[in-house]
Amino acid sequence: MNQLRLPLSLYVHIPWCVQKCPYCDFNSHALKHDIPETIYVARLLDDLRADLSWVQGRELTSIFIGGGTPSLFNANSIKQLIDGIAALIPLQADCEITLEANPGTFETERFSGFVDAGVTRLSIGVQSLQEEQLQALGRIHDPHQAITAATHATSLPLKSFNLDLMHGLPGQTLNDAMSDLDGIIALNPPHISWYQLTIEPNTAFASRPPQLPEDDELWAIQEHGHEKLIAAGYQQYEVSAYAKEGHQSKHNRNYWMFGDYLGIGCGAHSKITMPATGEIIRCEKIKHPQGYLDLTRPLRYRQWVVEVNERPFEFFMNYFRLLEPVPKAAFEDFTGLSAAVADKLLKEAIQKNLVVDCGRYWETTQLGRRYLNSVLDLLV
Repeated sequence: MNQLRLPLSLYVHIPWCVQKCPYCDFNSHALKHDIPETIYVARLLDDLRADLSWVQGRELTSIFIGGGTPSLFNANSIKQLIDGIAALIPLQADCEITLEANPGTFETERFSGFVDAGVTRLSIGVQSLQEEQLQALGRIHDPHQAITAATHATSLPLKSFNLDLMHGLPGQTLNDAMSDLDGIIALNPPHISWYQLTIEPNTAFASRPPQLPEDDELWAIQEHGHEKLIAAGYQQYEVSAYAKEGHQSKHNRNYWMFGDYLGIGCGAHSKITMPATGEIIRCEKIKHPQGYLDLTRPLRYRQWVVEVNERPFEFFMNYFRLLEPVPKAAFEDFTGLSAAVADKLLKEAIQKNLVVDCGRYWETTQLGRRYLNSVLDLLV
């Protein structure tokens, strides 16, 4: 492996929500008391200090504060967090700092404070603009609040902002889905995350599954929605992400391109490449807030080295989410393996017209993008 210095990002997890949504399988916990903001921020910075050897002299290209609902924290806490991170690791001059936010009035009023604290990008969880769908999804905001939040974000000196929108919702028709998408496009966000609702294990929806649209309806929604987004000036650069020119998420791209990232906070994950040996290390932090805040316990729950034979799958599981060619040189540099290893693994996918070998790179076909999970299954 070439001794590359891969880009380095930081993920910060804030685990609390007002209530748990029935489709959510993230590490989030419904509020039962006041959030210990000051204590948690201090613990996050302790967590980061313990990982500083993995920085390897790099600057942070991006910070993503996710959850949970990070916008439940006040702006002063977010400022202490960002300032504390910057004191420990240098930030690139154009470091992208994203904070996830819910569009309820309580959080929207804090948006200006978050920008003053150093946030350069908001990611707002709209999910739907239809009242009945928001209720079915367990969301606590209404369509008016979502529109107000997006409009307020437009007025702020942010470098960018994202609106999350789900499709394939319970009982949703093509017309319903396109009405939602029209409403989001009308708000003119620089970035739209448009993704299909899936039923994940260990969620309320998994135990009481709602009636979702049939496959033909889902495919019609995806086709019509894609055409609508392209016509509105958005470029699809990832399976579920569309952006106007210059507004792709640096943080997400680093994930999908198999870059390195540190993760701090409850249940956060890290992926670090050791330049001298080529080892890829993964780490997971203590998941539950009570354990994470226990000063007598180590913050790392588990740590392991990715086995050499697992690297190709991990690389393609990420990179194939991007709708762009995958350079063979990147595979070799990031995994330490020859492109011939990948050629062999991709042989069946190529025969089935899911992937094309273009000489210096591989690329998924339209069929491969539609059935990406089938491509990955062939690599196991």
